[in-house]
Amino acid sequence: MAALRTIASSASLSAARRAPLAFANIRRGYAEVAAPAADKLQLSLVLPHQTIFKSTDVTQVNIAASTGDMGILASHVPSVEPLRPGVLEVIESSGQSSKWFVSGGFAIVHPGSILTINAVEAASLDSFSLDAIRQNTAEAQKVIAGSASEEDKIEARIEVEVYEALQHVVTN
Repeated sequence: MAALRTIASSASLSAARRAPLAFANIRRGYAEVAAPAADKLQLSLVLPHQTIFKSTDVTQVNIAASTGDMGILASHVPSVEPLRPGVLEVIESSGQSSKWFVSGGFAIVHPGSILTINAVEAASLDSFSLDAIRQNTAEAQKVIAGSASEEDKIEARIEVEVYEALQHVVTN
């Protein structure tokens, strides 16, 4: 029976080697020059409980990706970028800029100048108080230093990371 499975698996492996890959014909490369009419990026910023932007034409979006800060323009190469806690800046067609603090999520650049950002939480930078940020950071640090459960300490470490990133953004 084991020999039959070995023959069957090697036969299917041989067939798989000969079969063309479904994604073999997909070409990946650099972003192409945008046509004058296609200089806008279509942004959707979605939270579990709210849609902040829904297929809105914008000029540029700057994100805090886990690999570093990056700007996204029309005709950006398709990609998936994990987000770290930080600022998401939206530069609208009128030139106005709005800044949001995002605690984490994913930015997905689709072909055709479409950007979808799925975030866990996002709030306008104008809605934060530096005093409240410092107080919440101190409370989370007390949990870490105290005799809380390991689960509570892990949650507190995440809170400290987010609050420190937020404090950096609000003070700069």
